[in-house]
Amino acid sequence: MKPEQDNANLKLAALAAAAVATWLLLYSNLEPLADTLLHLAGLSRANRFGEALHFFIYEVPKVLMLLTAVVFVMGVVHTFVSPEKTRALLSGRRLGVGNAMAASLGIVTPFCSCSAVPLFIGFLQAGVPLGVTFSFLISAPMVNEVALALLFGMFGWKVALLYLAMGLLIAVTAGLVIGQLGMERYLEEWVQKIQQSCACDAVQNGSAMTWYERVQEGVKHVREIVGKVWLYIVIGVGLGAGIHGYVPENFMASIMGADAWWSVPAAVLIGVPMYSNAAGILPVVQALLGKGAALGTVMAFMMSVIALSAPEMIILRKVLKPQLIALFAGVVAVGIMLVGFVFNAVFPTF
Repeated sequence: MKPEQDNANLKLAALAAAAVATWLLLYSNLEPLADTLLHLAGLSRANRFGEALHFFIYEVPKVLMLLTAVVFVMGVVHTFVSPEKTRALLSGRRLGVGNAMAASLGIVTPFCSCSAVPLFIGFLQAGVPLGVTFSFLISAPMVNEVALALLFGMFGWKVALLYLAMGLLIAVTAGLVIGQLGMERYLEEWVQKIQQSCACDAVQNGSAMTWYERVQEGVKHVREIVGKVWLYIVIGVGLGAGIHGYVPENFMASIMGADAWWSVPAAVLIGVPMYSNAAGILPVVQALLGKGAALGTVMAFMMSVIALSAPEMIILRKVLKPQLIALFAGVVAVGIMLVGFVFNAVFPTF
């Protein structure tokens, strides 16, 4: 290797290390930064407007930073690994193996629904089958370790274990259904083009590429994808912030405590417009149970909030056509309602 190439690689490594350190520093301090900005504005999280504004200030850069990091890394990875290999890895030799792997990956990624979208886009970018990517998108916000730990601490291992089993069942089954229907044509055209190209030319000559060229490929992917999606992220999170903290607990408890069959579907419909992660919605769940709501009905509400939020749908609209969003929402909603009925049957007097 030439000395000039050695120097170029050292400079690139130094820049990469600085960029990673800066990203980690910013990402780990987003919440304190939001606190500081809210304080400078003379507002407090004690009131609803202040809480909504804090939520917006914190969530927008978090989701955008995640998207940028994931898309950049996937762009670099494409120069080493062909989309066909990635697709084969998560497709599995038997039906459902890839879906189970993706859903299991979701357990260890503590993301809310909007934060899971960047990885969803990254999977599509890597050529992972559509149904498999949906298994991850459903599992990541719904069945992550934060939700399980909080459920275990608040309600015991039986509730946490049943929640885990039912959540994974929904993620795998919904992904299988979507995958078998062959809905790839309902991806937006720009996503289809990315899947078709997938830096295949770069991969074919991957062994001859320099690291500078690989980094350029990652930056190219960031420009192409983040440049198209960022506005939808801001709008989606803005909607979520607008309704964050405005949870009418007394009204919802009066519906969720009823024995009528429609209480579970009603809870799902109430939960979809809201937006929170598992840690944020569990205190509401506890409050609803304290007001007499049925456990299964409340669980259905919680799942709809963290796995089918309206802000998530707005962000996904830039990636998916309405027909595919409707199918995704419908399949997951049916699964969530099933969970509610099962929990009410297993724990009728919780």
